[in-house]
Amino acid sequence: MSDARLDSHNGLFFRLTSRKSVTDLLDVVRSPAMRRLYALVKKRAVEFRAFVRNESFYCGALCGESDYNISVNSDMTISCHCQGDNREGILGDLSKGDFKSVFFGPTAASFRRSLAKGVLPIATCSRCCELKTVAKSRAAEKADASTIPVGIMVENTVACNLACISCQQQMLEAPRAKRKMTLDDIGRVSSAVRDNNIQKVYFFKYGEPFLSPTVYEELEILRKRNPSLMIIISTNGNLIDTDGKREAALLADHIFFSIDGVTENMVSHYQRGSSFTKAYGNMRDLVHFRNERGLKKPVIDWKYVLFSWNDRPEAIDAAVAKAKECGVDIISFWQTNTPYYGKSFRHHYRTVAKPCWKGWEIRFSDAGDVR
Repeated sequence: MSDARLDSHNGLFFRLTSRKSVTDLLDVVRSPAMRRLYALVKKRAVEFRAFVRNESFYCGALCGESDYNISVNSDMTISCHCQGDNREGILGDLSKGDFKSVFFGPTAASFRRSLAKGVLPIATCSRCCELKTVAKSRAAEKADASTIPVGIMVENTVACNLACISCQQQMLEAPRAKRKMTLDDIGRVSSAVRDNNIQKVYFFKYGEPFLSPTVYEELEILRKRNPSLMIIISTNGNLIDTDGKREAALLADHIFFSIDGVTENMVSHYQRGSSFTKAYGNMRDLVHFRNERGLKKPVIDWKYVLFSWNDRPEAIDAAVAKAKECGVDIISFWQTNTPYYGKSFRHHYRTVAKPCWKGWEIRFSDAGDVR
C-alpha cells in the first residue's frame, strides 16, 4: 500500500490535532505549574488509599530489585527514577563520591524511611513503576533490605535532535549542570559499574545517545572495563548514518530503534524532526553492517510505539513487512498514554504478535532479550 493511502485514513486527525486551539490547550495542560498540581493531587490520593488499606510503600529501585531506574545523569548526579521533574529524586553526585555511598547515603535512606511510613518522599513516586505497596508490618523490613541494583541507566547526553510532543526538552535540560558527560565522567561510571558488579547499563535516558560526537569512545570505555556487561541502547535512529556511528552501535548488546510509523507523516506527527526514510534506512544499514561481519549482536529491535494515527491494520501489516525486509531481529509494539489524545485503542497488532514485557513483539531470529 502506498504511503499516501496509509496516511489518507489519518488526514482528518492530523488536521484537527494541528489546530492552534488544541496546541494552546496542550501548552496549558503540560505547563510546569499544572504538572506539579496534578502530581501533588495524585500523591495525596495514593497515600490516602494506602492509609485506608493499612499499607505502606517501598521502592523497587531503592531496594535493588530493579535493573533500570537508578540513573547516572549527564551532570553525574544520580537519581532514583527515569522521569524528569525539576531535580526530584536526586540522591547524590558521582563526581563527589562513589556509587555505593550515594545509593546507601542519607538522601536515599530518608526516601526509604518515608516510604515505610506511608509517605511518598517526592511527587514523582505516585506515577513511578517502582512504587510498591507492602503491609505496614513488613515496611521496615523492606526499607532495610537494600542491595546494589544489577542494572542502571547512564545518560551520556541530555541533548536531543528531536522535539517529540510529550517531551519538554528545555524543561528536562534545565536542571542539568552539564548537558554531556566527558570521557573522564564515563571512566568514573565504568569504574562504578565494575566495582559494584553491575551487570546491565541502559545507555540512554532523555537525550539521543548518538548525538554525542564521542559516543564510540564512551561505549569503548564501558566495554573494555566491563567485558561481560550487557549494554542496551535506545535511539531514534536518525544519527546512525556513518561507519563511525555504526561501529559504536556494534559495541552494544541490544539496540532499540524507536520509529513510530511507516510513513513520514506518521513518524513526524509525534517524533517532530524525525524522518522515517532516514531512521528506517539507518536501521537497515546497521543490520547489513553487522551481518557483513558475521556478528549476531547487537540485537536490533524496531520499537514501534502505538498511537491512534499509526495503529490501523494496514500500518501494522506494513511495519511487519518492512521489518522482515530490512532484516531486524525483532519488531515490538509498545502502548503509551501520552499524549492522552493519541492513545491507541485498536488491537490488530495482537493478531500478528505475541505478548511480552514490552507489550507485544514478533521475533524473526532466536536473538536474546534484555530481560
